[in-house]
Amino acid sequence: MYKFKKSISLLTVFFATSLISANEIVVEANMESVLEVGRENQTLSANSQDKIDKTERQTDKIVNEYKVVSKQVEGLKLYNAQKRIQIQAQLDLMDKLDEQLVQVVVMQRQIPPLAQKMLDTLETFIQLDTPFRNEERRARVDLVRASLSKPKVTASEQVRQVLEAYNIEAEYGRKIDTYEDKLSDGTVVNILVIGRVGMFYQTKDERTSGRWDNETGSWEELSGSYRKPIRDGIRMAKKLAPTDMLMMPVVKGDA
Repeated sequence: MYKFKKSISLLTVFFATSLISANEIVVEANMESVLEVGRENQTLSANSQDKIDKTERQTDKIVNEYKVVSKQVEGLKLYNAQKRIQIQAQLDLMDKLDEQLVQVVVMQRQIPPLAQKMLDTLETFIQLDTPFRNEERRARVDLVRASLSKPKVTASEQVRQVLEAYNIEAEYGRKIDTYEDKLSDGTVVNILVIGRVGMFYQTKDERTSGRWDNETGSWEELSGSYRKPIRDGIRMAKKLAPTDMLMMPVVKGDA
């Protein structure tokens, strides 16, 4: 009986020991599972943080790129606005040029008759003026008239030639001029032209002097007292003497 009880006790102890060992094994397995889950959670947490950091970096990059693009867009808006203003100004200028072109065409049609009329007026003026350098002045008018009849001569060139002829005629009235010519009887004389105040002559030997009378259209012989003033005037015109005052006869109404 005692042996039987002892056997039962040993069996009980063995069973308890086995149960404790089994529980320890279970606990160890559970702990290992918990630790494995913790490690997995740490790995997942680290991976998640990496993803978060990567996403944050990508977000910052996108934001920076957006800011750069936004600045470029603003710059392009200002550039386009300026270009629109410039284009509108160019369009307005083109409209003005078109209007001016129409006016130019009209003026080009009016210039040839105007140039011809101006030349006719100049020719009449030369005919009525004191007849100094008469052949030269008439030849200039004929040359300009021939140029006006050429189709290849532009309207601007026609006006230029006519105005140049006018300027030459105007210059005659502001200077002292001298040249050699012949009287109606063939006598060779020096002609002195003082602007349009008067025209005088003096023979080569300086013995005879005279002045042109526009009223009679002929030469009038002067007294010997004007011999020296006329001679001095001729020297001044030839740049052989400095310009100085001259006592010359002037008739009222002289051109």
